[in-house]
Amino acid sequence: MAKVSDSHQEVYGPLTVPVFGRGVVYDVDNARFMDQKRLLKEGFSSGNLRAYVPEFVNEVNNFIKTNAVFNSKQGGVCDISSVFSEISLYTAAGSLQGKEVRDSFDAQFATYYRHLDDGFAPINFMLPWLPIPINRRRDHAQKVMAGLYMDIIKKRRLEGNKTGSHDMLWALLGARYKDGTLISDEEMANLMIALLMGGQHNTAASGTWVMLHLAHRPHLIEGLYQEQRVVLGDGGELTYDTLQQLTLHNNVIKETLRLHSPIHSIMRKVQQPMQIPDTDVVVPAGHILLAAPGVPSRCDEFFPNAMDWNPHRWDRPAGGDQQDDQDSNDTVDYGYGAVSSKAAHSPYLPFGAGRHRCVGETFAYAQLGAILATLVRLLQWEQVDPKAPVPETDYSSMFSRPMHPATIRWRLRR
Repeated sequence: MAKVSDSHQEVYGPLTVPVFGRGVVYDVDNARFMDQKRLLKEGFSSGNLRAYVPEFVNEVNNFIKTNAVFNSKQGGVCDISSVFSEISLYTAAGSLQGKEVRDSFDAQFATYYRHLDDGFAPINFMLPWLPIPINRRRDHAQKVMAGLYMDIIKKRRLEGNKTGSHDMLWALLGARYKDGTLISDEEMANLMIALLMGGQHNTAASGTWVMLHLAHRPHLIEGLYQEQRVVLGDGGELTYDTLQQLTLHNNVIKETLRLHSPIHSIMRKVQQPMQIPDTDVVVPAGHILLAAPGVPSRCDEFFPNAMDWNPHRWDRPAGGDQQDDQDSNDTVDYGYGAVSSKAAHSPYLPFGAGRHRCVGETFAYAQLGAILATLVRLLQWEQVDPKAPVPETDYSSMFSRPMHPATIRWRLRR
């Protein structure tokens, strides 16, 4: 059977290269892409994650204290999708991107980010060069943001790391590919854009789903709060290590990722005629294959009552198939470090598997976990309409998001 695992560039390149920029991700061959993932993975070390968690907490605290949405002592109603989108963007910028980028997050920078995001329009899978307004704004925003990063890189080279920062840009400065080639300033800048764009959507969508499900089960919110009191004590600080001890908290996140896989579709291009095993069907070269990685995790075969959101199903896994494989000792290295070889056979695939497994998985868990834990300590919330179901899924973009309105009723925790 023809191999299609390395044909992702042909499918996603037209859409992503104008947004991310040249020389990175889907603009390079698979070997170089794997090498770039290796360089990025070094910035996701456990030491860096330990430094990031307090930054996540500070960002959320400051957001709740200063954002106009939460300025009422009586509480109110908010669009949690918009709120989580902002929080995930700020936390990613303040940790991975560095102080200079975080300090640049004014209205103009947010506009450039939105213009880049608009470039992920479906039409650009086929016609990325089309001279339409969204593409002109996309191209201008990419040029401006890449220039901003390159200016920061030049300044850092001159001044050095005086504060001992752990952000990704410092991890990339001076990094070399496996062939000994230094990563260029343009490649660093474009990788930072890809990092910002790629991770923010997943965290924002997943976090919104968590908040909406918990709004339907306020008793679980209180359970999460009491769990923190037991693990952290009154007034204790959240750290990367204590985050791992919050069992119910982590099960809530796992269950949400199971039911709402962030990426609903994965596509590959058939490079030569491909026969479907045990059939007479032959898929011609040039056709696009689509897989939906979230389907197995919604099957009763693997997860009893699969469509029920039930975090407690993770308390006592009924078998290896239900478990995620982060602790597996069976690993394989595709060029960017060891990953579990069992993942491809698991029905639980929120971060993919094999050579294309998300390199920022540990960061995503830490970021989402820290944001949720801080919100639980600051807020109480419930659904606006007690009789309304959890919103349906919007599959119209590349990411599985809740349909609008995605609102909650909140109040400050006393």
